[in-house]
Amino acid sequence: MEKYAVYVPRLIKRKEKFAPGHRACIGCGEALAVRLAFKALDNNIVVANATGCMEIVASQIPYTTWHVPWIHTLFENTAAVASGIEAGYKAMKRKGVQVPDNVKVIAMAGDGGTSDIGLQALSGALERGHDFVYLCFDNEAYMNTGVQRSSATPYGAVTTTSPAGKNSIGQFSWKKNMPEIAAAHNIPYVATACHSYPFDLMDKVAKAASIPGPAYVHILSVCPTGWRSPTDTVVKLGRLAVETGIFPLYEVENGQYKMSIELPKLKPVKDYLKQQGRFRHLSDDIIAKIQERVEIEYQKLVEKAENGSKRAKRKSKTGAAKIST
Repeated sequence: MEKYAVYVPRLIKRKEKFAPGHRACIGCGEALAVRLAFKALDNNIVVANATGCMEIVASQIPYTTWHVPWIHTLFENTAAVASGIEAGYKAMKRKGVQVPDNVKVIAMAGDGGTSDIGLQALSGALERGHDFVYLCFDNEAYMNTGVQRSSATPYGAVTTTSPAGKNSIGQFSWKKNMPEIAAAHNIPYVATACHSYPFDLMDKVAKAASIPGPAYVHILSVCPTGWRSPTDTVVKLGRLAVETGIFPLYEVENGQYKMSIELPKLKPVKDYLKQQGRFRHLSDDIIAKIQERVEIEYQKLVEKAENGSKRAKRKSKTGAAKIST
């Protein structure tokens, strides 16, 4: 008898917290990622939103896309504002003010407002242990101000401040690994996600909100404008980023690494790079260099997940032995 896979339908909320009618570019992966992320959250949230694409497209006075309490912050202080909101709720409770018990503070910013300008405030908030969720929507450059490079811009990518030429390949440094930096703060939850895997993204945001203490979710958000890619390939490019190992999907829960998708073999990075104008100038030698780097970093991550799984099994067996005696 043949065995058939059983498809189990999943229901998501129809009501939008990030409503249509905003002014994002055609095919904006970040707008899709934001919409999915906020479908995973309850209504009792307060959002601190850094200057960036989503603030620009969604909050021109007198209009707003947001259907939840929302605060516009500066590039550099989003995590600090989120910390203040969370501390303010705690103070009101201590004073007997009637406030909801299940309010969750959500901080959100782009890669520039996270890995560059806002890194100090974010690190401080994570170290202090504030109970909030930080969502980084990573489109790999300062897109809303003219496609300038950030520390999250991939090696070799062309931006207006890292142009390619006779003496330059474009971006000169490797992409900063913000999820690992967040995990190094020993916070309860860190995860990576991408809008091309919607249920994985929503599950991780929901988990982040359910865990007490600080949580960090890093979400790759394809930007056709800055990446010089067709607007109808946004989902395809997000999947290729994952399938090539350039942007692995994983979780770090209480220090335990877990791969979200197990890939028996990575696709060549060339499949991903050649579909974007920002990488069009790269030679085969540079692509081979990127391929080697991706494979090394991906294997490191897989080994962390495997070692963590082995430790968990040993711990489970030890616990069972103690109980049996």
